[in-house]
Amino acid sequence: MAHKRKYEVVAVTGKYAGADGAEKNRYHQMGVVLENERGSLSIKLESIPVGWDGWAYLNDPKPREDGQTPRNAPRKPAQAPDDSDVPF
Repeated sequence: MAHKRKYEVVAVTGKYAGADGAEKNRYHQMGVVLENERGSLSIKLESIPVGWDGWAYLNDPKPREDGQTPRNAPRKPAQAPDDSDVPF
């Protein structure tokens, strides 16, 4: 069953001063909203911030710039190691 990453679930967890001195929100990604092939949405929470006030926001997923696959991308099955050169 393939799922498409639809949204990121984030919460504001605090404030900090940016490089320009302006106050900014600190965000914590709590999980993702996934869409299956029938269009149904599911939420997968991976963490809950300490002191969370209960409000979460759904943001469009950000593209990965580091070339890594997104967390919900299908993974290739692990291959057995080649042990043909093991001396025992």
